[in-house]
This record gives sequence, C-alpha cells and structure tokens, in this order.
Amino acid sequence: MSTRPVRVLIADDESLVRAGLHAIVAAEPDLSVVGEAATGAEAVERVRELRPDVVLMDVRMPDLNGIEATARVLRDSPDPPKVLVVTTFENDEYVYDALRAGAHGFLLKRARADDMVHAIRTVARGDSLLFPAAIRDLALAHCPERTHNAELRTRIARLTPREQEILRLITAGLANTEIAERTALGPETVKTHVARVLAKLGVRDRTQAVIAAYESGFATTGRGRADGWG
Repeated sequence: MSTRPVRVLIADDESLVRAGLHAIVAAEPDLSVVGEAATGAEAVERVRELRPDVVLMDVRMPDLNGIEATARVLRDSPDPPKVLVVTTFENDEYVYDALRAGAHGFLLKRARADDMVHAIRTVARGDSLLFPAAIRDLALAHCPERTHNAELRTRIARLTPREQEILRLITAGLANTEIAERTALGPETVKTHVARVLAKLGVRDRTQAVIAAYESGFATTGRGRADGWG
C-alpha cells in the first residue's frame, strides 16, 4: 500500500533559495512541494489554502516575518503543519523567537541536502528537531539569569524527581530510546514520562520543553551542561 508523500510548502523571499529548496524536496519520492510563498503573509494564506504537512519558513521576510507567520499558522490552522525555520545563521536572534512561537526546529540554508530531507521527515512524523548545543547558545543570549521565568520554575518544581531527570535528558538531546537506556526504563514508560513532562509544563513538544528548561533556569547555560536544580 502506497503512502501519501509529505506535502511541503516553501516560504522564502529569495527566489533562488526557494528554487534550491524546491529542487532538494522534489527529488525525494516521499516528499512533494505543494506551493511556495515569498512573504510571511503569503505563507499564512498558502497554508490555509494548501494544508501542507511541513512548512520551510524563512525568518526574515517582508510584509510579515517568519516569527509572526509561524505563530499565526500554528494558532489559526485547524490542523496546523509542522514548521521548520530556515535561517542563514544559527545564532540569528529570530530563530529563538521562532522556536518560542512554536517552530518544531530550524535548518541552516547552508545545510546539506540530505540533512534538510532528514529534518523534513523528522518533523513530519511528529518528532522535534533538536540541536541541544545550538539551543543552549541561543538561550545563553536570550534568557539571562535575571529574566528567568518564575511561572516555569514553579511548573518544573512540581515535576517528580523522575520527571525532572527525564527533562534533563530531553534537554541534553536524548531520544526516547537513549533515555530508556540511560535510566533502565522501558521505552513505553519513557514515552509516558515524556508526555507527562510536556503536559505539566504546558508545552507542545520537546523543543518547547527545552526552551522552558532554559528560561526557567532549570537547565544551565554553561557549555555542555544541563544540570537542573540540586
């Protein structure tokens, strides 16, 4: 039985970038480009019309930037697509704001074609695209200690010790199978714990959980660490 290709919308104000992304996506038998947009406002409209599964969203576009376009798409669509932010620089201040707005991950425009394709497939199946080191560095720049979110601190403090451990491992970028190996828990038990962590934090996915961990101060911004509160 054949599986429907993943439907992709490409939103970028540069025609050459759109053409390059289009060629990469269209070359894969399990992916399909259903449309393009040159502005954030057009992206919102095209999502409404075409109902794509994944949107490749440039963050710096005229008319409406990718941050607000992402927020509108996820807020207004009855069955919202997955959004992958596409950017030139990994430390772009817009990237962090787009992730906070609900983007499922981000890609660099200079990324290899196979990495882009892998990213699209990853978010299409419902997984977040996590780059722990990059998110840590973004958090370091955008959520200094003096701005730690008190509400998020309270939510994390209400997690059980096991759930806090799971959150630390999510923040370190571990997948469920890796968490299971690290904690000696069964995969289904890990899946249940992850779902409870997301629910208690009031976030939609693992990327949002990582951001919450940093913005609360639960995860440190020291390089290579995600310590949590002792």
